[in-house]
Amino acid sequence: MKLIGISGSLVGTKTAKAVNEVLAAAKSSDSSIETELIDLKEYEVEFVKGTPLSYYNDDTIKVVKAMLSADFLVIGSPIYQASIPGALKNLFDHLPVDAFKGKVTGIVMTGGTEKHFLVAEHQLKPILSYLKGLIPTTNVFVHNDDFNEDNEMDSNEVSVRMKNLAIEMIALQKGYAGN
Repeated sequence: MKLIGISGSLVGTKTAKAVNEVLAAAKSSDSSIETELIDLKEYEVEFVKGTPLSYYNDDTIKVVKAMLSADFLVIGSPIYQASIPGALKNLFDHLPVDAFKGKVTGIVMTGGTEKHFLVAEHQLKPILSYLKGLIPTTNVFVHNDDFNEDNEMDSNEVSVRMKNLAIEMIALQKGYAGN
């Protein structure tokens, strides 16, 4: 099985590091899982223009095809203005309506205030549901205070939640795929 992690931020490192933690936890739980991190800041994903995917640049095609070929995904997003970043929403707009059918789609959110912990529920879950993703009951909110001054994860509690998310995602995907 292939697990793709998406870091939906064009700046900073916290979201990518958080997603990477879930990928590492999944690999630790099941060494047969292949993982890949797609950090949007490393790609030039074009704005959606309503044309077929083949009309977009190589980066856009590569990211979309990687997402479509994954067995399951973990989506990481920072919280900007009580919502997900436009770059991540734009990426979702490139996908067909059934892009995540048969795929577990986990969620990791990073933010600077606890007041935004429900953004996953109100902003990201409806999009993933629309794309037919199977959403685990566990999602992880990571506060900026959970990182140390070197922007490294520094919270055992968050690490445990990420491991639990990875374990739930693997179990759901294996059950869903009939494995």
